[in-house]
Amino acid sequence: MTKITTAMLLAAGLGTRMKPLTDTRPKPLIEVGGRTLADRVLDKLVAQGVTRAVVNVHYLAEQMIAHLKTRKDIEIVISDERAVLLETGGGVIQALPLLGDDPFFVINTDVTWATPGDATFLKMAEAYDPNEMDALLLLADMGATLGFKGPGDFFLGHDGHVQRRGDKSSAPYVFAGAHITHAGVLRDYEVKPFSANIYWNAMGRAGRLYGTVMSPFWMHVGDPAGREEAEARLNTMGPGS
Repeated sequence: MTKITTAMLLAAGLGTRMKPLTDTRPKPLIEVGGRTLADRVLDKLVAQGVTRAVVNVHYLAEQMIAHLKTRKDIEIVISDERAVLLETGGGVIQALPLLGDDPFFVINTDVTWATPGDATFLKMAEAYDPNEMDALLLLADMGATLGFKGPGDFFLGHDGHVQRRGDKSSAPYVFAGAHITHAGVLRDYEVKPFSANIYWNAMGRAGRLYGTVMSPFWMHVGDPAGREEAEARLNTMGPGS
């Protein structure tokens, strides 16, 4: 199994779909189940052996930085995007010098799940093979999701390769907001605003884009309605969920 001890949290977005909740705070600091979205991710990472998190910031960056300083259980490094918002791809490229040469997680902060003894990130690391994979995407079964209104993103082959929905009306799996990759396959990309889909598509064409399906029920907290749905589900699961 590949041991992964570094993660990047994508926390720089404007949170426009989460308005009015994001009028005064960045989306990663919205609370769900008594914890901020950012802390829910960090809690899972710490519990599964990650010791260092690079977090990019842009919108209301000072709030994010101040909040992250309260974490004493994991090293936090800030990737500052206050000058230019670099999106999901460019943000990772800018942070490469901070992330190092070993494989790392990249995780959206507007997703969550709850299960006792969660081992989702450990299972991802177990499934990841750097010799075969340029990236491993975490997928959720469309039948076990909340807050996602789309028709699905990917098909998953028996060999673990992922294929985009393309012109199909639906697909059985949605991207669950986390992937594993490493700097060696990303260094040729420029630091500029672009989506991670750009490098995923290139990896897919090379036959080196893979996926693994998570076990827990997945919740996308992308707007106020999604936050309320996630809150209600977590409340039914009791304290600590």
